[in-house]
Amino acid sequence: MKTIILLAILGCITGAEPTHAADERKPATPILVELFSSEGCSSFPPADNWLQQLDSSQPIPGARAIVLSEHVDYWDHDGWKDPFSSSLMTDRQSAYVRALGLSSPYTPQVIVGGKDELRLNDPQQVGQVLFKAAKAPEVPVSLGAIRIEGKSPAVLRAHIEVDGTSEKRNADIYAAVALNHAESQVLRGENRGRHLTLTAVVEELMKIGKVEKGKVFSHDFQAWHGAQ
Repeated sequence: MKTIILLAILGCITGAEPTHAADERKPATPILVELFSSEGCSSFPPADNWLQQLDSSQPIPGARAIVLSEHVDYWDHDGWKDPFSSSLMTDRQSAYVRALGLSSPYTPQVIVGGKDELRLNDPQQVGQVLFKAAKAPEVPVSLGAIRIEGKSPAVLRAHIEVDGTSEKRNADIYAAVALNHAESQVLRGENRGRHLTLTAVVEELMKIGKVEKGKVFSHDFQAWHGAQ
């Protein structure tokens, strides 16, 4: 099954879940957690397991981690071509490295909220970064008029509103199409012989539009094509 995540890019990234006016409870603060990795990297399985556990346990009170597994392609030459790898994800990771002043891209590398790099071998730092992200201001995003047309291929259509009235920067809005669950049998490379179970694997990242600072963005969009 595929899911859609909406991302608002303001220099860095702030994500938001759909909100519903009828729900009187305060919605959980979304925390975007992006794992850059590759099936060709021996450190991939434990990092992906960590991502799955974060997604299932949701350990930050009042917040919801929105996890994405983004497979880069620069390991594809090392004996195994990751079937989910993409040069787009490699470019995205490189853009983070430049924007955040990091030394270099590597796998597995985790970026939180488009602003902070996690050190997975340092549990205290991981907790601090996630709690910090839960308190960060967010861009209100709402979805409505959602409908799915067709089955294979399928098209999802929806209406999106992004409230940029309190923002001082413009923002690009993207939709990420990700697989909730995927499996892969690795035949060669560093993970040869391993059967991998994956979560939130990004298949597409498409730009929907741009919200201008101090304004509201309202738009009907088509989110994905492809088999369900």
